[in-house]
Amino acid sequence: MKKFFSILILFFMVVVFGNFGVKNVIYFIGDGMGINHLVLASLLEGKTLNIMKSPFVGYVTTYSANSLVTDSAAAGTALATGFKTNNGMIGMLPDGTIVPTIFEIASKYGMKTGIVVTCRVTHATPGAFYGHVKTRKDEKTLANQLLNSKLDVVMGGGWKYFDEKIVSEKGFDYIKSKSELANYTGDKLLALFSDSHLNAASERTDEQPMLYEMVEKALCLLSKDEKPFFLMVEGSQIDWEAHGNDVYGVWKEVMEFDKAVEVALKFLETHPNTLIVITSDHETGGLGLSTGEYSLYIDVIKGYKKTADWIMKNYDVNNEEEFRKTIKRYFNVELSDKEIQLLKQTKNSSNPYKAASLLGRILSEKALVGWTAYKHTAAPVPIFAFGPGAENFNGFMDNTDIPRIISRLLGYSLSREF
Repeated sequence: MKKFFSILILFFMVVVFGNFGVKNVIYFIGDGMGINHLVLASLLEGKTLNIMKSPFVGYVTTYSANSLVTDSAAAGTALATGFKTNNGMIGMLPDGTIVPTIFEIASKYGMKTGIVVTCRVTHATPGAFYGHVKTRKDEKTLANQLLNSKLDVVMGGGWKYFDEKIVSEKGFDYIKSKSELANYTGDKLLALFSDSHLNAASERTDEQPMLYEMVEKALCLLSKDEKPFFLMVEGSQIDWEAHGNDVYGVWKEVMEFDKAVEVALKFLETHPNTLIVITSDHETGGLGLSTGEYSLYIDVIKGYKKTADWIMKNYDVNNEEEFRKTIKRYFNVELSDKEIQLLKQTKNSSNPYKAASLLGRILSEKALVGWTAYKHTAAPVPIFAFGPGAENFNGFMDNTDIPRIISRLLGYSLSREF
């Protein structure tokens, strides 16, 4: 009798809520991506991005339970569960109460689920869609939770947290190269292309696929049997380039993300019952498109060829003559004596990694691009949507609203109970 009533309730929910034409969901998250990150890339490309072609546009507040400035763990939890939590926590409330993710609920109702990212698959945002840990640093536990989840397709980096034998015992097919991915036709996949994060979009190796290639394959695998599916895609490294105040890096990461969106929009053309939602977990860097001189030197950035991080890893600023020639070669700008000395001091400090961020900011300033921070900000982020139900993602909303609207369109609701 209890089972009968459960089926009856499910039927009622589908009739009442599920009549929106939404069968599949593709949920894009541009980590750290604010509206200015998109505008900058659009100006550099000289065209409207695919993301920006949406007729439905809104803004999203991102604060966490304990801070106006969120981290990716709390923001990912909000986007995946509809609940706020403290910075650093994943899949649970501040008091430790575990809350179900939208993936866990979707799986319960027969939807296939998938994750595609360019970071470790145990990182904060992907982890928020299947995991429940008190600290995002507990990636070993997240790896175990992933293997015990009902996920069907997972692609990204981070094989250092997985044992191939255990992966196979848990029913996943395990591949580690782009060529293997091209030939894969199975049903349950864990594809990890690096021991940690994938290389930056501008430095991706031949055996590490681009984000759009992974999305294309994931859509093929998830849709082949015509069952409904829910795919989360993260442009993970937009955030990192913004942390480094790197205009070139942000440009290339946003364009990789936008190309993945293009793949989804082409899928929508032949699968009109697919809802595509595109947003961000937070803004990073406080990106400003001018430093107050009524100018923005886009053509200067167009001459940039490498990320600041790549330069600092491969060239030594203490070898001043060679370093100056390198900057001229890859960026077509010249550094002042003061800038060189600042870079030397930072490179020789206790935290030499800050030198790349300093170089990023210096190169940004050459183009009159400004940044207010090297970390996250409390700025609202944009949201765009395509397909059935897209009109619901319009205006001003909170990040916890997004998964609740998606779940309503699918015919179920999010709650604290599994």
